[in-house]
Amino acid sequence: MRELRAATTVAAPPAVVWRVLTDTAAYGTWNPFIPELSGQLRVGQRLRVRIVPPGGRGMTFRPTVTAVEEERELAWLGRLGLPGLFDGTHSFTLTPRADGGTDPLQREVFRGVLVPLVAGTLRQTGAGFTAMNEALRTRAEGLAGRAGAAG
Repeated sequence: MRELRAATTVAAPPAVVWRVLTDTAAYGTWNPFIPELSGQLRVGQRLRVRIVPPGGRGMTFRPTVTAVEEERELAWLGRLGLPGLFDGTHSFTLTPRADGGTDPLQREVFRGVLVPLVAGTLRQTGAGFTAMNEALRTRAEGLAGRAGAAG
């Protein structure tokens, strides 16, 4: 097993961060790591996800949504081939802050016999998590700022 984690703090409420995270049609305009995500964000549905790790090759895969809890959690399970070869459980968890902001955590747990063979790719993937979290923060804070200015 191998786990990647990337956390950040966003000066926007969970509702705004969730809106950015679930507006998958807009990923290409702000998300450097996952520029394409399509499909219904409902448990049991298959997605089409394209990732582009920094310094790595892009890859498209078809994970299955395993959790959708509004303003709290979004997760999916992706597999390469048969179960147990290379499985990745990817999740986004949003924790509300006392100051009205949000602490998003992006995490993936990799399991399977091929995991030890892809250490370099996983390092690039971890850098992708960090880049996406920074872009998520920028976008959510921008939206929250515009909403505050309009109110």
